[in-house]
Amino acid sequence: MLNITYIGWGFQRIRNLDRFSDLKTRQPASTHKKVIVELQDRKLLKGYLNPSSLSPFTLAKGEQVDLLTPDGEHQQLSVDKLRAVYFVRDLDDDIDLERKSFLSRPKLEGLWVRLRFRDGDQLEGVIPNDLLGLLDNGLQITPPDFNSNTDRIFVPRSALTELTVLGVVGIGKKKAAAASAAQPRLFNE
Repeated sequence: MLNITYIGWGFQRIRNLDRFSDLKTRQPASTHKKVIVELQDRKLLKGYLNPSSLSPFTLAKGEQVDLLTPDGEHQQLSVDKLRAVYFVRDLDDDIDLERKSFLSRPKLEGLWVRLRFRDGDQLEGVIPNDLLGLLDNGLQITPPDFNSNTDRIFVPRSALTELTVLGVVGIGKKKAAAASAAQPRLFNE
């Protein structure tokens, strides 16, 4: 049997995994993040959302997203009715971005993209340089305004009319160091 070792207050070993078989099939503990959900009609809903519910594995077309309101109520939202999900630092602040485009080439690694919403509004951001991620039901972008209340934005594909890749931003290859001169000898040999 496989031994699992973890560090808590001390070292513990689990020798018999058969009695812990439910640990393999149980869903991991979720953490709900602060979000402000913007619907297609520009109505804003504040609450808490499990980010894994927006992953391509759990989110299919027409599925519902479960939003936990600050009052403790669950609200089911259709993905087709969402315009964007803003992951925010504080629920009381605005989601309005001072800048919706980068002033110069972004320094983050990834694809620099411009999103065009159904209503004609545009937003630039950086997404991971992963082609499989582009085939999902939506995009998670990092907005251009780093000092705003918004950390990340999830935009469902149904809310977009156009996605334009403006550039590939990444860490450039480091230039090879020049060959150093031979080390001088200390003693004549």
